[in-house]
Amino acid sequence: MDKRVTVLIFRTRLGELIARTGLSRARFAAKAKLDRSTLTQLLAEANVRLPRAETIVRIAAAHGVSVDWLLGLSQQDHVATDVVSQMVIEAEAGDPADERLKRWHDEAHGFKIRYVPATLPDHLKTQATIAYESRKLVAPVAHALSGLAHARIDYARRQESEIEVCAPKHDVVGFARGEGPWREFPATDRRAQLEHMADMLDELYPAYRWFLFDARERFSVPYTIFGPKRAVIYVGDIYLVFTATELIREFAAHFDNLIRFAKVQPNECAGFVRTLIAEVK
Repeated sequence: MDKRVTVLIFRTRLGELIARTGLSRARFAAKAKLDRSTLTQLLAEANVRLPRAETIVRIAAAHGVSVDWLLGLSQQDHVATDVVSQMVIEAEAGDPADERLKRWHDEAHGFKIRYVPATLPDHLKTQATIAYESRKLVAPVAHALSGLAHARIDYARRQESEIEVCAPKHDVVGFARGEGPWREFPATDRRAQLEHMADMLDELYPAYRWFLFDARERFSVPYTIFGPKRAVIYVGDIYLVFTATELIREFAAHFDNLIRFAKVQPNECAGFVRTLIAEVK
């Protein structure tokens, strides 16, 4: 479907939904935790862009319709088996006082945690890498993200923990070569990170298992499966939290598929990382 048509359908159905609820625009926006100005912009005829995915999800969840209906992908407006009905949005992911990740890890005690990281796995990062990744963030957020990374590192060192990680192979290769976001990260720090990573993989294996897949064959957004309790997608500054058993199983099946296509197995990862040290320039 042409993007302009999708935007038009979204705007039309959003207007229909507001009319159906009988709420003022201000109250409609507040219920979906949106600014009135944001809602006004979405309804403006001059607007040619869809809102962010989390905005659409908030509107759908708050007012009992499906995301597909809002986007014109379905003629049925009820949520039925829509993912929205099985999802909780946790805002302010990264607040310094945020204890959610710690709580979710604790609740998964005795179960396997499965993790697709956004960059390198937090469990294996050096302090220099953590500092580099958060250097352009405002101080409270940088401090919070640093704390979350260290909490994951501590968790990985627990004797009773069992963690599986899947990530694209090219992310690690690109890091070693200083490509993309790592261009300004000094070679000495990248080399130290790779050496630390290899040592940690040796130390934590087999309780900690890292699989590397080819991103040309498979794709994944960052998410974590906390045992049978919940699956959580990280979307920048919010968490999308799924607790329905059937949805957690779908995430687990996706993770299994990433493992199935892994090019580097956990028992090979430490050696593979050490070979990349030669790539550091």
